[in-house]
Amino acid sequence: MTTLNLKSKVRDLPNKPGVYLMRDALGRVIYVGKAGSLRKRVGQYFHPSRRHRYDPKTRALIDSIADFETFVVHSEPEALLLEGKLIKEYKPRYNAFFKDDKRFLLVKLNPNEEYPRFKFARLKKDDGARYFGPFAHAGSVRLAMQFMRKKYGVLVQGTGAPKAKDLKYSTYLVPVPLKDMPHEEYLRRVEMACDFLEGRSKEAIEELETQMRDAAKLTHFEKAAEMRDVIDSLREIARATRDRKFERDLRPKIDRQAEMEELQRVLGLAKLPAHIEGFDISNISGTLSVASTVCFMAGKPHKEHYRHYKIKTVVGSDDFASMAEVVGRRYSHADVRPDLVMVDGGAGQLSAALGALEKIGVRLPVIGLAKQMEEIYVPGGSVLRLPRNSPALHLIQRLRDEAHRFANAYHQKLRKRRIQESVLDEFDGLGAKRKLALLQHFGSIQRLRAATIEEITGVRGIGEKMAGKLKEFLS
Repeated sequence: MTTLNLKSKVRDLPNKPGVYLMRDALGRVIYVGKAGSLRKRVGQYFHPSRRHRYDPKTRALIDSIADFETFVVHSEPEALLLEGKLIKEYKPRYNAFFKDDKRFLLVKLNPNEEYPRFKFARLKKDDGARYFGPFAHAGSVRLAMQFMRKKYGVLVQGTGAPKAKDLKYSTYLVPVPLKDMPHEEYLRRVEMACDFLEGRSKEAIEELETQMRDAAKLTHFEKAAEMRDVIDSLREIARATRDRKFERDLRPKIDRQAEMEELQRVLGLAKLPAHIEGFDISNISGTLSVASTVCFMAGKPHKEHYRHYKIKTVVGSDDFASMAEVVGRRYSHADVRPDLVMVDGGAGQLSAALGALEKIGVRLPVIGLAKQMEEIYVPGGSVLRLPRNSPALHLIQRLRDEAHRFANAYHQKLRKRRIQESVLDEFDGLGAKRKLALLQHFGSIQRLRAATIEEITGVRGIGEKMAGKLKEFLS
């Protein structure tokens, strides 16, 4: 997968805590990490302007990344536990190279407080607060907080109304003690401090540059270096903000009608492909093989028709046989027939889908989309190569990517369930038979964790003493 495709994949990640796995070109897990925001953390790996800040080991890791997958969890502690289990399972080479938990610092502001304060934060949460950063160096963000407290007279750290120690003078405009400052004036200064933290205060950055040069002249090189880091961080944040806005402004408007009309023309379809369904297979080394079906109506996702499947008849990694199974299962009982079916893959996947349809006596237009060259395979052995700016190609690429995302999400759900169930392997004295009996009786680790000791002893082979220890272990 190219860097461009990886960046596109990052945009689909949620702003939620979780764990991410980086894979190399051979599909091997080379790094496992946790994140408070998957989109934010994983996106940092593919931001060109950050590359020069990374050490050689991190750059080597980034150069080796061919794909990634993520697991969404409910909380940061759960992410920490899952990360540990996955590192134990895969033993990724780059985890041994890095010190764990080296996170950038953020600045957080809760606008709902009467006197909003600027505070340090390690993780960005969906809590209604404003976040600034990340700052590449912990010392730089602390110096930035000191500077703006003195410059703007705003509160940093702590909670509640101003205390006696907070009643200091600001050097901004006319010095005013915080105790005598009108509330509206304080909020105005908070906004000015926010502009500073977003790198939008040219005057403040120039003042910092002057202080940096003065410190260097006095041979206070450590202080000058800290100020340099503050300035670099603010400019980096400003560039990132401009880049995001620029990308949003350049994002093309989708003409879905034009996409469908071109797709009908290039494929020679009898009717407009307003209803398209796409298939994808997901497995890792032949384990937990699953498939997805997604549906587009008038060029937009129609999630009521989404389906996922566990592959039942195929042993090992056989994408062709898996595709044949799921296409046959999908249309053997389906009342609605799509205008077009797309399978993720080339000639082999297309042939498997056509064979499955023929077997159940269903005739549908089917194409395959191969990832590497984005070639469209059609029945009869022909291959279409549409221009990269083709609206028709964009439509089926979105369909393919959505099928891939949906299949991966289901695969991750099953893998996460398996990983959670493996926690019983760490409980001494519980053999395979009793572990299986517990899982069959309760259905999941969550239900077992919620069960009482009396309910656990209802499982064959589990005595009261073991039930008590197991209850304590799971808690």
